[in-house]
Amino acid sequence: MTLYRPRSLATPRSSFFLFGPRGTGKTTWVRHEYPDAHRVDLLDEALYQSYLADAGRFAGELQAIAQGRWVFVDEIQRLPNLLNEVHRHIESGGLRFILTGSSARKLKRSGVNLLAGRATHTRMYPFLPHELGTDFDLETVLRHGSLPVVWNADDRTAALRSYVQLYLKEEIKGEALVRNLAGFARFLPVAALFHGQTLNVASAARDAEVSRTTLAGYVEILEDTLVAFRMPAYDPKLRVRERKHPKLYWVDPGLARAAAGRFRELDPRERGALFEGWIATVLSSYRDYHGAFDEMYYWAPARARDTEVDFLLLRDGKSIAIEAKASARIHDRHLAGLRAVAPLPGLQRRILTYAGSRRMRTPDGIDIWPVPDLLEALQSDRLW
Repeated sequence: MTLYRPRSLATPRSSFFLFGPRGTGKTTWVRHEYPDAHRVDLLDEALYQSYLADAGRFAGELQAIAQGRWVFVDEIQRLPNLLNEVHRHIESGGLRFILTGSSARKLKRSGVNLLAGRATHTRMYPFLPHELGTDFDLETVLRHGSLPVVWNADDRTAALRSYVQLYLKEEIKGEALVRNLAGFARFLPVAALFHGQTLNVASAARDAEVSRTTLAGYVEILEDTLVAFRMPAYDPKLRVRERKHPKLYWVDPGLARAAAGRFRELDPRERGALFEGWIATVLSSYRDYHGAFDEMYYWAPARARDTEVDFLLLRDGKSIAIEAKASARIHDRHLAGLRAVAPLPGLQRRILTYAGSRRMRTPDGIDIWPVPDLLEALQSDRLW
């Protein structure tokens, strides 16, 4: 039996959606935090088919539940029309709902009532370092990722292979998200190669042998199934215009490697993108779990194509610039982007986080932090 690891996610007191990729531990977390909740498991095929044939059965089940109790509907995206009954029972004040899902696509496209203002939206991420505690190891995370379903597996490589296969079979084919499954399968390794980069749509479409329009739709599917996200370029609307193309990040380094068909030891050429992508996910986690900042961008002035800063965090009109380097040693060239961004109005701090062990500060005020120092600042809300 796998030992339960406490998660950073707060436990809401009113109805909420909980989204996250398959294998992030949503169901495990809900069962632990809300042990008395009445569960409706839409992965149970018999139950799913019964509700599909007659949604009134769901309404009848809700009527039989005691007032004030929590109701846990697992994989709500499989039957979005059930949200009408959820809405009705929230309005009556009788029940509170936990609505989990690994895809927002069918919910968005179905035009159903998404309970605006009546249920908050929360997201779950792979394990964070402090959730893993003494088991955390950066090299292991960069190679295999930290999705709970993979981390807890006896054979992590086999678990990653299975994850990609099940993602195609259950999430994509099973939910009928694409018409051409073969085209989407060709697209996945191509998208993995753009991890941590601006997505060249024309090049990616050519490599995947699909049209540009189709490829753009595939990227949306990655986002809607929560396995990847795009980060926009910062646009302060100043005289120096910023590049508009967003960067693509997979939510987990192990998943990015698996999509690319990479399962062996880390290649040094992979480390930079994997490390940057992992930092992007860690930052996103602290934003969504703890409100560490409001928005996140990357900064790249169009006049200097080789100059950028990986992350620009915004909160209350102020900003922090963060550069991520997988190297154990820092060279002067690593600081070019942070020096270029210095005149940005409202900039409070410039940080370079890296895989080394020494904490330093440059004469011009750039903080150089080992990964644990950045994590500690995020955890204790002392980043600002």
